[in-house]
Amino acid sequence: MAVALADNELTYWSVILLLGLIVILAVVALLSLLVYYVKLIDKRVAAVRDTLERVTENTRHAALIPQTADRVDAVLAEGLQHHLFLGRAVLATGPSTSAPPAPAEPAEPVPATTSGESS
Repeated sequence: MAVALADNELTYWSVILLLGLIVILAVVALLSLLVYYVKLIDKRVAAVRDTLERVTENTRHAALIPQTADRVDAVLAEGLQHHLFLGRAVLATGPSTSAPPAPAEPAEPVPATTSGESS
């Protein structure tokens, strides 16, 4: 038993099937884009995570900065004490005949001029 369709019914079903195919292709394309973007976001999130881990590693010893500063201050203070002691020792022994001459006074700085000025 063969069922024949009228021309208008054949056209109707052809249009419906074509529209269904277009919808399916659009859904596949959009889902493919979604998968691509999710993978791209995942890679970039991993890159940010790795960067934050490196920053954490770089700043792990930041707590030592104040301790180091205190110790540097202590070394500078001791150096100042040595400087003062040696200065007093030199003054106590009197002027030396073999002492090098005192350094000359620094010259006055030359004012800077721009290339457009004339003298």
